[in-house]
Amino acid sequence: MATGTKLFGSSIKRREDPRFITGKGIYTDDVKLPGTTCAAFVRSPHAHARIKSVNVVKTKASPGVVAVFTGRDLANAKVGGLPCGWLLPGIKLPPHPALAVETVRYVGDAVAVVIAESAFAAKDAAEKVEIQYEVLPAVTDGLSAVQQGAPTLHSDAPGNICFTWSIGDKEKTESAFRGATIVKQHLVNQRLIPNAMEPRASLASYEPATGDLTLWVTSQNPHVHRLLMAAFVLGIPEHKMRVIAPDVGGGFGSKIFVYPEEVVVAWASRQLGRPVKWTAERRESYMTDAHGRDHITDAEMGFSKDGKIIGLRVKTHANLGAYLSTFAPLIPTYLYGTLLSGLYAIPAIYCEVVGVFTNTTPVDAYRGAGRPEATYLLERLMDLGARARKTDPAEIRRKNFIPADKFPYQTPVALAYDSGNYGPALDRALSMADYRKLRAEQERLRREGRYLGIGFSTYIEACGPAPSQVAGALGAQAGLWESAHVRVHPTGKVTIYTGSHSHGQGHETTFTQIGADELGIPWEDVELVHGDTAAIPFGMGSYGSRSTAVGGSAIVMSLNKIKEKGRKIAAHLLEAAEGDVVFEDGKYFVRGAPSRAKTFQEVALMAYLAHNMPPGLEPGLEATSFFDPPNFTFPFGTHIAVAEVDPETGQVKIVRYVAVDDVGRVVNPMIVDGMVHGGIAQGVAQALWESGVYDSSGQLLTGTMMDYALPKADQLPFFETDRTETPSPVNPLGVKGAGETGTIASTAAVANAVMDALAPLGVSHIDLPLTPDRIWRAIRDAKKGGRA
Repeated sequence: MATGTKLFGSSIKRREDPRFITGKGIYTDDVKLPGTTCAAFVRSPHAHARIKSVNVVKTKASPGVVAVFTGRDLANAKVGGLPCGWLLPGIKLPPHPALAVETVRYVGDAVAVVIAESAFAAKDAAEKVEIQYEVLPAVTDGLSAVQQGAPTLHSDAPGNICFTWSIGDKEKTESAFRGATIVKQHLVNQRLIPNAMEPRASLASYEPATGDLTLWVTSQNPHVHRLLMAAFVLGIPEHKMRVIAPDVGGGFGSKIFVYPEEVVVAWASRQLGRPVKWTAERRESYMTDAHGRDHITDAEMGFSKDGKIIGLRVKTHANLGAYLSTFAPLIPTYLYGTLLSGLYAIPAIYCEVVGVFTNTTPVDAYRGAGRPEATYLLERLMDLGARARKTDPAEIRRKNFIPADKFPYQTPVALAYDSGNYGPALDRALSMADYRKLRAEQERLRREGRYLGIGFSTYIEACGPAPSQVAGALGAQAGLWESAHVRVHPTGKVTIYTGSHSHGQGHETTFTQIGADELGIPWEDVELVHGDTAAIPFGMGSYGSRSTAVGGSAIVMSLNKIKEKGRKIAAHLLEAAEGDVVFEDGKYFVRGAPSRAKTFQEVALMAYLAHNMPPGLEPGLEATSFFDPPNFTFPFGTHIAVAEVDPETGQVKIVRYVAVDDVGRVVNPMIVDGMVHGGIAQGVAQALWESGVYDSSGQLLTGTMMDYALPKADQLPFFETDRTETPSPVNPLGVKGAGETGTIASTAAVANAVMDALAPLGVSHIDLPLTPDRIWRAIRDAKKGGRA
């Protein structure tokens, strides 16, 4: 791509896609090392049981078996438990061994590992491990787990309570509710199970001669993996461990965390002196990948006589699963309670969250991570409030928007919003949907006995958690900055090394667009390196829609340092004052005399030849930067879903979907559109189909693609998308983040559309997912005389 073309804001096709769509990507399971052995895990079939004995005699005698290890072997070797990376006051931290030693606490909890010459030999031998269990009572939902008499998972967490956390002014909120018109609702935000295209995998290789351990792993943050595993689990020097996250086929948050399997294969490779590989089967993924959501909430919203929100009360029981995953305490607290003001000027908010252990797979971040739960709660209450007041749902939202002239805006739940202008996004969505015509069409269809619903979600998201100092005070056990190193080669080609990690976001395209734009050089002359702790500066990885806002900003800082050093060299070569030298479109020239110029490539070459450098300036042209934002960024927008419900079958058809998002400045509109589309699909799926379900004994009933209802393309409409632009003032790019907007907004929009369709039938609320069976039963119950 020629220079002179503005790349920031251009829809350039993704550079990484050709290798992916032609099957040439290199994923962890594709890495082949001589002498590699394969691991198979023996997992508990029970949700809660004591391990009476583990007999591996027959297993060790099986063909091809190299070794068998149990939890007792790891304990004797002083292998640490899996660490928790976010702490709260009074939090209970029960040990989480990589292999269970005395007790299993969820179906899929690993008890032993078999390592053999092939994956088939390992799996065959694993079936011969004989384990005697004493089965114990189990509890699977967060509300039942805290009731008197419930089975206790951990002796050091009485009543199964991990933490109790609150935010807001309780007394002020109680006072605000006096005399208010109150709407209240019991809400279930059901458990979701990630389904990344690539299952989790680990390959560890130990070199006895040097003591170096290399781990290839499906990770969203390889440096975090290295730090936690080396320092807190394996007990080895951090510099003796290298983590490589090659191409990663999706994550949605589920590949942020340190899991037992990667700990075990890393330790086993050190024991055997041979590479050890494990790749999950899809059934294992359903049982062991960290799940998401799973909130049970009672919420109340108070309105004044003129329709203004005057208070919000929330109590949530958040199901954490059997153990604390890496960032589990963060999700239902600081990424949930702090977002309960939404786009609205709410003077008083109080939220209490009880984190609960249950006999289920651990729960952690899943696309949106706390923000979808907060948005669903707020937007359902807004619709219920509109219905109670007989007010248009769009107008009750507009009436309560934070005014554009109030930014930066301090909410009553800790966060200070960076920038916002919410009215234009709502106006654009209403215009695109032709809202008045839609309402008229709804009335016409109702007269024909058809039920069309229109649902709104005016949402806010918090991206790029920051700054590190504040996060540390709130419980973060790591910084939240990002790093970038930019190296200019003697010919003017550029390599960007980023601490961020791409697992589908298109960093190899967007980050090189930024680099080429800033330096005024061809896009093809810029490459990106990421994912290898031996190659890149220490970085925090990708999650929370932070990559461009934080990682991209670190790149810009390094590029600015490169340009400034280049200016010094160019000024010396041009025999001009540094302040008189201008850099534009890849050239340094003297202000007012553009013919007196040096190209970026000429300056780069001189930086390495060093034949004619300014006195005291060292050779070379590269720079490293660390960007720690002063605040989150806060994308927002309006989504409108139009759904038709068949009252005879309960079937829902999404007729239209309109999304207007404001994610600040946009580097690559095509990539952002793709993120929004994928996010909407996941959020719609939560509203209508997906649900992780356990029976009363703790068996996962939705543990395969036959049982867990993932969306299909033909179930979704064409998405009508647009954007407004309100730049963020907290980073040099003005970007806000786009990876989770669709997921955060769409669940509430679709739920509100279905409830709007069912309003004439007397149905006001149904818990998610809104399956045909649930809808049909709600209609039937309403017909019998009770409102559903």
